[in-house]
Amino acid sequence: MENHIKDNAFLYQLVRNMSLIMAANDTYTVHHQHNVAVIARLIGQQMELSAFEVEGVRVAGQIHDIGKFAIPKELLSKYGKLNHEEFTLIKTHAKRAEEILTGIDFPWPILDMVLQHHERMDGSGYPKGLAGQEICLGARILAVADVTDAMINPRPYRKALGLQAVIGEITTNKQLYDSDVCEAFMKVVSDGGGRLIEAVQFSH
Repeated sequence: MENHIKDNAFLYQLVRNMSLIMAANDTYTVHHQHNVAVIARLIGQQMELSAFEVEGVRVAGQIHDIGKFAIPKELLSKYGKLNHEEFTLIKTHAKRAEEILTGIDFPWPILDMVLQHHERMDGSGYPKGLAGQEICLGARILAVADVTDAMINPRPYRKALGLQAVIGEITTNKQLYDSDVCEAFMKVVSDGGGRLIEAVQFSH
């Protein structure tokens, strides 16, 4: 893995600089991306993916919301529920990410993972309404990691919901998430969530 990092030093620097640019505009998203990357790595390791595959999912997590750079800041930090038009605009961030990342020669399918992380197993997600195996594995992992961090951390419009709420989400809405990914996630938190809690950062 060390040799792989050296071979792709420019890409790692690029990802770091993307995060720094976003931090100047939206610290919440940068914090969220960090946590999603950490959670996705834990899930990938639990699924016994190769170190190369795990690193690809981690990197994708680090920039999965890069498209939000094109969304008005006041909308991202809005207190209160989004209306239909606002939510429609927010959903364009996946496509915006594709536009930003196209042309970068990543050694992993980063573009697919980032573009598809809001797709759902039953086809109810966006932007393309993909279903099942049409969604790449990395995106299926990011989907669970993404909802996990979104629920265990506070949002502008609500308090943190906690780990039990995440477990309730993925067990109640099984049709939305990959069953193997959910099984791996449940093993990650089988210690009561200690390993997960220790790994992520919490907003105040």
